[in-house]
Amino acid sequence: MIATLIGQVSEKFLDSIVIDVQGVGYGVYVTSEDLSLIQLNELTKVYIYEHVREQAHDLFGFLERETQNLFEQLLQVNGVGPKMALNVLSIGSVGAVKQAIASGDTRFIQQANGVGKRVAERLVVDLKDKVGLLSSDASLKDILSASVSLNDDEAVAALIALGYSASDAVNALKDVDSSLTTEERLKEALKGGVK
Repeated sequence: MIATLIGQVSEKFLDSIVIDVQGVGYGVYVTSEDLSLIQLNELTKVYIYEHVREQAHDLFGFLERETQNLFEQLLQVNGVGPKMALNVLSIGSVGAVKQAIASGDTRFIQQANGVGKRVAERLVVDLKDKVGLLSSDASLKDILSASVSLNDDEAVAALIALGYSASDAVNALKDVDSSLTTEERLKEALKGGVK
């Protein structure tokens, strides 16, 4: 098993590089973000994920271990293969992708080539508790865990069921009188028209 490769990048393509390790050139698929950071003829270390099939032996490389970890989490989702996982990681930074998954932003995820609504929804459902919220998303985490009462939880859940993201659902209920019933709070939130 190849865990890492360290060598000079001799060629760059649209979605891959050739890294020369002591005279052997390895073709490695990389994310768009990593590709923009990699310089030709510079010594580079990439963390490797090997994908071996009957017809091919593909290598996927990452400049950061965190990116590789998220890639491997994406692969655990039914219907997501290595190329699709790489496409998801190419729509933004690792932080942006994690935030989109954690907040249920399926529209952002659907920007990835080959990712439809169903796959985006499956990614959110399967991984939102695994990727964790980013520190920049701490206010949403605080709102969800601390200031949302049980009454709000039912209203939040109802809004999410109607297609709101978690953050939009919380924001829609933020200014609604907490003494109202769940049904009344829901009606008030929907009047606000937050989407």
